[in-house]
Amino acid sequence: MRLKCPLCGERDRREFYYVGDAIALDRPTPDAGDVAWDDYIHNRDNLAGVTRDLWYHESGCSAWLVVTRNTVTHEVLSTALASDVKRGAAK
Repeated sequence: MRLKCPLCGERDRREFYYVGDAIALDRPTPDAGDVAWDDYIHNRDNLAGVTRDLWYHESGCSAWLVVTRNTVTHEVLSTALASDVKRGAAK
């Protein structure tokens, strides 16, 4: 599988470290309450199909990326800098 880093271009996925669901970008506020924090920490859907994942470009520019991909076909649909996604510049 190849991922396109917005800063370095297309690279082999072995340059990246998979972190998990991009839900980490939707972290609750500190005062959100126990239910919101429990859901954020422990619950994941883990569905087959299109997902948004967080990847770290470990052997490259050290950027954090949001990779939208299909877990059934392994097709990478898009990549974006996590900072842009967090600001709402890319989804």
